[in-house]
Amino acid sequence: MKGMPAGPTWHAAKIVECGGQATSNPRAGGVYTIIDADGFTIEPLDPAAACTPISVAAHMLYETADPFEMREPDGTLDVREATYVALDDRTVRVEGSRFHVADQHTIKLEGARITGYETMSFTAIRDPLILEDIDAWADLMCTVVRERVAQTLGLTEDEYAFDLRLYGHNAVLGELEPETGPPREVGVMLLVNAPDQATATAVAKVANPLMLHLPTPSMAYLPSLAFPSSPAEVERGAAYEFVLNHVVDSLTPHGDVPHRDGGDHPCLTQPTTRPPPRWRSSPWRCAPRTPDRSG
Repeated sequence: MKGMPAGPTWHAAKIVECGGQATSNPRAGGVYTIIDADGFTIEPLDPAAACTPISVAAHMLYETADPFEMREPDGTLDVREATYVALDDRTVRVEGSRFHVADQHTIKLEGARITGYETMSFTAIRDPLILEDIDAWADLMCTVVRERVAQTLGLTEDEYAFDLRLYGHNAVLGELEPETGPPREVGVMLLVNAPDQATATAVAKVANPLMLHLPTPSMAYLPSLAFPSSPAEVERGAAYEFVLNHVVDSLTPHGDVPHRDGGDHPCLTQPTTRPPPRWRSSPWRCAPRTPDRSG
């Protein structure tokens, strides 16, 4: 886009890269954009779709930390003063986008690492006695699983982690769930994380009969819950988490980064504390509680 101002160019590019997301029918295809010295005009390629001021402006809410600013390697897109005007029933004119050039060109450096290996199993509960206090049942499950894993596998609580997610109860919102009262049915997902796949699966197998028949203390019978498949355990393989999130100064817009011969980039040589594996620092519901861990 040589010769066009950076503000409208970056703003238009942000929208165009996502195709039809800024239209009335995101699945219908892409958009057509004309950029000039004052702004840009945008319309959908599909004649049956439409761009509206709201659909175009709302795209700054997508994949950004701030709806008015978007940081790029050589500066910041600023749309605080941008205006969005409908030229007709499917075309929008955008003006007022600005781009503030940064004093230092930077690139983003990210990294991830394996936190362990996961095995999952799933069961469904419809028994009203369990559902009337499903949280107590889940806490009991966590306690019994830990005891049996110690007895049968000889594993201590800092050698693995597991979680129970109660879908249909509070698996999505957790403590923020506004609804009260017992659910009608709940899907229980057990997710085990361990240093190797065999250990994760072994822990899940220990929990197998509990996922099928664990009663509450007040129940006079053994309930039968519902596995969707047999075998119930599904090996998910390696699990990952972000451990590196840096902004690195670069010498040129092409991403050349200063370095020392035989060494790392200066900004990466500062002492850091490597996070412990997930099975030793899990925030999950059934994670072991140790003195060096809050919560």
